[in-house]
Amino acid sequence: MDFRSLEISELALADVFLVSSRAVEDDVVVRYEAFRQDYVEEAIGRPFAIRYSDLSVARRRVLRGIHGSTGPDGRARLLCCVRGAAVHIVVDLRVGSPDYGRYETLWLDHRTAAGVFVPEGLGHAWLALEDDTVVACHSSRPHTEGAAYTVSALDPALALPWGLTRAPLMTDDDLAAPTAAEALARGLLPAYEDCLALYAGSSRAATD
Repeated sequence: MDFRSLEISELALADVFLVSSRAVEDDVVVRYEAFRQDYVEEAIGRPFAIRYSDLSVARRRVLRGIHGSTGPDGRARLLCCVRGAAVHIVVDLRVGSPDYGRYETLWLDHRTAAGVFVPEGLGHAWLALEDDTVVACHSSRPHTEGAAYTVSALDPALALPWGLTRAPLMTDDDLAAPTAAEALARGLLPAYEDCLALYAGSSRAATD
């Protein structure tokens, strides 16, 4: 693999990073460097070790999220599309954040092997654009009960640009999810300052 074939760049939404790779071809295969812990940690400025991974297989029009984590047991995630294609949207739902309510939209598919790094606290949702789409989620820790929140991906106040012409396919939990305003009123969303302290704490722990 060529040196630095993996590229990590921060997006317009603070603390969210695009992880992409240049293709390296030989006579029989095209290879992509999908992950390097040292490169990712250098870019985000703190530790990120993958301790749990799962795969979601979806039909076209399946809409998942918005899912996020909160508290000291929250998890950072690296998401990519390993088959098919999906629109991914990351939303800043950290209460008190200067970017609260802003979002970043990415089209990820298996042809580029790109991924998006979503830190603790931010919400993430995705829409499958093809049948048999597979989204991989690599996390800094397994899911912890009580450390997650869900907000409606169809919240009219957020107005996320899904481009839907028909109703999406969603789980009962995602359909019943509160709007961001309702989640805020119930105290379900993470505080921006708590997230920053968590990021800084992980950086200090790595140097101790």
